[in-house]
Amino acid sequence: MIERCSNRVANLAHFLSKNAARWPNRAAIIWEDKTWTWQELDKRVSALAAALSSRFGITKGDSLLVQAQNSNQMTEIMLAAFRLGAIWVPCNFRQAPAETAYTCEKSKAKLMLCDAEFEEQAQTVKAANPELRGIVSIGESAFGVSYETLLADHLGSQTPNAPVDYDDPCWLFFTSGSTGRPKAVVLSHGQIGFVAVNYMADLMPGTSEEDASLVIAPLSHGAGLQQIAQLSAGATHVLMPRTGFNPAVAFELIERHKVSNMFTVPTIVKRLVEDPAVDRYNHSSLRHVIYAGAPMYREDQKLALEKLGSVLVQYYGLGEVTGNITVLRPQDHVQEDGPGARIGTCGTERTGIEVSIQDDTGAMLPPGETGEVCVIGAAVCAGYLEDDAANHSSFRHGWFRTGDIGHMDKDRYLYLTGRASDMYISGGSNVYPKEVEEVLLTHPSLSEVAILGVPDPQWGEVGLAVCVASTKAEPDTAELSAFLAGKVARYKMPHRYLFIESMPTSAYGKITKKLVREFLSEKGLT
Repeated sequence: MIERCSNRVANLAHFLSKNAARWPNRAAIIWEDKTWTWQELDKRVSALAAALSSRFGITKGDSLLVQAQNSNQMTEIMLAAFRLGAIWVPCNFRQAPAETAYTCEKSKAKLMLCDAEFEEQAQTVKAANPELRGIVSIGESAFGVSYETLLADHLGSQTPNAPVDYDDPCWLFFTSGSTGRPKAVVLSHGQIGFVAVNYMADLMPGTSEEDASLVIAPLSHGAGLQQIAQLSAGATHVLMPRTGFNPAVAFELIERHKVSNMFTVPTIVKRLVEDPAVDRYNHSSLRHVIYAGAPMYREDQKLALEKLGSVLVQYYGLGEVTGNITVLRPQDHVQEDGPGARIGTCGTERTGIEVSIQDDTGAMLPPGETGEVCVIGAAVCAGYLEDDAANHSSFRHGWFRTGDIGHMDKDRYLYLTGRASDMYISGGSNVYPKEVEEVLLTHPSLSEVAILGVPDPQWGEVGLAVCVASTKAEPDTAELSAFLAGKVARYKMPHRYLFIESMPTSAYGKITKKLVREFLSEKGLT
């Protein structure tokens, strides 16, 4: 046996160093009326890294808490952390101050970098974490050191990329907390380095320095991984303005900068293709419209294919697997139903990833049988930060247990039935809402549907269908029940229907059953 001589890998910040050397004057980031070249970005990242080191003593292994929206500074902080060998800890910018304070405590952050508008979060974090070495304010504020002043004081500094090993952490990726408090997933330089290569192979083949990517989703989560993959290819990042998502603005940017790819979620794709702007602007430069975070309902998928062409790329993944489980390529998306259409699949295994369907004991199930989706491969995280219970329950015989339920066909296409936590038991039978939601959404009067299991004295639990109508007139519930009859088993059919104006979504545009339940509870509708 040959022992491994070294576990050393390239620091992720080397992508920036390489781009600055190869394409110094090409655009790295475009945001509103400003452009930063790769050379300018590299100089700003080195200045920030020098400031963090000399002013606050930040060194390899220290955590940097970030409460900020998408901006050039968000990217600079990420790359400066990588360059120092420190750990980037980005927050969901919409979270409450107490949640940000918890993130700081859990990550043992040494420093907070915060948009000036989040003063309440900054003060709460400072009060709850007295060991914090300081707060850096992005924009003018009364609560922190000026970000731009720090950079100005250190411009010209040459900060080398710290040596790192494969397992050296670089990002604490906090889960959405669908089952309790968010858990901190530990992502490493080697792991994300593999993921960047995988993105180029499976999601955006052919991407190069000639391309541009539109950044719509928050960089604190999945869009951040997309950005690192773009960084590896030298592609330009075009940021949306901070005026809220607007389909017309998105299409104008796509036309102006000849955007070739973007990452988003199904609800945003739906808004894009339903907006009249889709027919006003030239979007022929698009090659890869990547969506993840939730399945795209079939009717929405058909419209997107009609409006955008064969550019849809779906991936299925979780933060624990760096979003890296399956891919449904453009050629696997078909507009017409029929033989070979594989309706409802989220694709096949990504390069270097193996998926299995397992029963409750960990035994492998054959094609067509339903069980838990489990995965192994270089994209799987090392585990959760200081959470033995979560690590014990999430890993079994070396496989990561996703908590998702589904099956694979004989050609290894994966079909998700739903989250194990979404399942409810009605009259002794398991019901997975997703399959019923898919059928309901083919009704022309419905735009969005989320089915929840709610208590029932006779059946234990029954389905409550929370719906958003696509027209002003809500469809009759008896009509909906008749529509489902013969398409799904009677025990799976919702017993009640509730119409709301719009579905609650996370900061990343995802509709989760947890958010829907919380919304109904707040409105007194349950």
